[in-house]
Amino acid sequence: MASETGHMTYADAGVDIDEKSKAIGALVSKLKFRRTEGARSLDLPGQFTGIIDIGSSLLTLCTDGVGTKLLIAKQLEKWDTIGIDCVSMNTNDTICVGAEPIAFVDYMAVDVPDPETLSQIAIGLNKGCELSNCDLIGGEVAVLPELVREVDVSGSCLGMVEKDKLIDGSKVAPGDLIIGLPSTGLHSNGYTLARKILEKLEISLDEKIAGLNEPIGNVLLTPTEVYVRDVLKIVRKYDVHGMVNITGGGLRNFLRLKKGISTVITDPLPPNAIFNVLNKLGNVEPLEAYQTFNMGMGFSIIVPENCAAEVVKEFPGAKIVGEIRDGFGVSVPSLDLKYEKY
Repeated sequence: MASETGHMTYADAGVDIDEKSKAIGALVSKLKFRRTEGARSLDLPGQFTGIIDIGSSLLTLCTDGVGTKLLIAKQLEKWDTIGIDCVSMNTNDTICVGAEPIAFVDYMAVDVPDPETLSQIAIGLNKGCELSNCDLIGGEVAVLPELVREVDVSGSCLGMVEKDKLIDGSKVAPGDLIIGLPSTGLHSNGYTLARKILEKLEISLDEKIAGLNEPIGNVLLTPTEVYVRDVLKIVRKYDVHGMVNITGGGLRNFLRLKKGISTVITDPLPPNAIFNVLNKLGNVEPLEAYQTFNMGMGFSIIVPENCAAEVVKEFPGAKIVGEIRDGFGVSVPSLDLKYEKY
């Protein structure tokens, strides 16, 4: 469960980011149909949400799930925060273009429809929608005993933004500064690697490991931060050029920004304690860690230099972590890291 060098990797755990990108590329290459009348989608590559032109304004639509964090919830028999993850993973994508989340639908696939489990998941869904100021307007529970052996939870979010308020990253330019917003932990990404590290070392979720203030299982179930209200407040107050949700792929997400620019992280946010613990236990190299985990920065906002200091004051723990330069790729000079492939 480790590479030849002894360093544990996401690919060795079963999730190869590069192979996933190839598969997605093959999928997308066949999706060519587009409406020619009435409401139509905008062709803006790299966005965290789809965008639909309905004339007077724009609708956004995205979808995401909780992933193998659900297996932690099952082991601990604690499902009441998973719904927060499901909602926030979607609403945090929605706000990346300046859109306000307005409606959410969930989808659950189960082998056995257990009322207590679904009730607990609903508690989190309701809380996530409250934190995102987003109505849950419907959903689906599919009972698939021949297809699934675990609970799967995902959802989709509908958002809205005025046309002249759309933030599509086109204004991002050399000289802009990158503001990092702290994460609450793994959010909902990298759990396959995290779980494999614990399994290899036979570490129980009940164990309290040096560096953590509570059992590691509880730390791993910490809900994804909901950035919606704070980020929309910033968007309405300042000239925001671009935003990046640091989810699957870690710092590689900055490669979604337009061509001809380079993202340089000169002063990273400090990693949460859980990242230090996992990376040490799994002997995970920095290059792997920063493309698998968010490493302490769950969201980023790109703004002109003249307002960066004021924006930092709007979110506790936020700081200027880097800048936009000419070139290509994402780099962290202090750690000798560079990513050139999304």
